[in-house]
Amino acid sequence: MNFRQLKYFCEVARCGTLTKAAEQLHVAPTAISMQISQLEAELGGELFNRNAKPMVLTPLGLFFLPRAREVLSQGLRLEQDAKDLASGKSGWLGVGFVRSMIYSVLPDAIRSFRERHPEVKLELVELLSERQPEHLRNGRIHIGLSRLEHAQDPPTGLCQTTLFEDAFVAAIPAHHSIADQPSVTLAQLSGLQMISFPKDPSSTYAMHVQSTLKKAGAVIQVGHEAIEIHTALGLVAAGLGFAIVGASVSHRGPKDVAFLPLAEVHSCTTVVAVTRESESSQHVASMMEILTEFSLVRPWQSS
Repeated sequence: MNFRQLKYFCEVARCGTLTKAAEQLHVAPTAISMQISQLEAELGGELFNRNAKPMVLTPLGLFFLPRAREVLSQGLRLEQDAKDLASGKSGWLGVGFVRSMIYSVLPDAIRSFRERHPEVKLELVELLSERQPEHLRNGRIHIGLSRLEHAQDPPTGLCQTTLFEDAFVAAIPAHHSIADQPSVTLAQLSGLQMISFPKDPSSTYAMHVQSTLKKAGAVIQVGHEAIEIHTALGLVAAGLGFAIVGASVSHRGPKDVAFLPLAEVHSCTTVVAVTRESESSQHVASMMEILTEFSLVRPWQSS
């Protein structure tokens, strides 16, 4: 299967006949017929009912058409992006990030970077901290925004820059009776079920949070497990319990969720930017400068 076959197939499906498709593509009808026949042979079934005038798609063709169009669209976009990069018309920057970063410095950093470098294609990839080193090494991303549970050296071949320390806070329903308090005690949280996240075997964050609370004397009852922070905060807003998040999340957190400091918990996580040791891209340097600038502001500390 190749892009030419997909292109010919999609054009015949649009035009209804080989002759009309050939006119649009400026090739011989026999060339189109041969390519489609080869595609059908690879797939193991006919894509068109050739006896109908105009030609109509078979069930296999109906299944294949939207997917073929999607692959073609992605291929054309990839081709153009690669040409722009090769010609120097544009650059590219890949940023991997833990989902909680979308509530703090990342939106401002993205906006500022795009204002400074409108020609650069910015690719954002949601990744657990544990998965970012692999993607940095294989070139999928240039910067990884990670959340560390404790101080640690970066993986081999990588370096990290601390952006900020993020204290734990409790996310509770905004309509709860304690939502207007300046802080919350573990005893007050004991009447609520905990919403744990992320539910992922690759992440140790959920267990770390629960361990931290237990060491502080909390009695925890996990009522729900969410795959990601967006879902966890949605469940909190629905009144199903509380979640423990970084204080920075309160900056852009849902309005129907209240974020309260934990009176008896003084632990925090560390948010870092990870790059390759050999990284020399000016775009990476620019984004690192921007991330550092916005991390120093920390608007959530005064919210």
